[in-house]
Amino acid sequence: MSLLRRCSRTACGRPAATTLTYVYADQTAVLGPLATYAEPHAYDLCEEHSDRLSAPRGWEVLRLVQDDPHAHSSDDLLALADAVREAAQPRPQQQAREPFEMREGVRRGHLRSLRSED
Repeated sequence: MSLLRRCSRTACGRPAATTLTYVYADQTAVLGPLATYAEPHAYDLCEEHSDRLSAPRGWEVLRLVQDDPHAHSSDDLLALADAVREAAQPRPQQQAREPFEMREGVRRGHLRSLRSED
């Protein structure tokens, strides 16, 4: 099984380059960078089919352009750095709890209920 995603168009075996989704409420077709994972209501398209895409009459095609597909935004990098810093911070020691006194209550088979001190 190939991990490379292919174009969703029939009889096209080229690798997918973009993902097409429809926003029916706005009558908009959104063509953006290849999604992280395949979704059932999105269509992966190769570069040729992406360039030739047309929408139904009255619909708008919104093309989201990403300069470098491997580049990350500064927000992504800052979020990643914050997560790494948080994970690296020492965790406070949990305070040792004083052992509680077990008082026998009602016993039912292998279970028993404990009475509280209240």
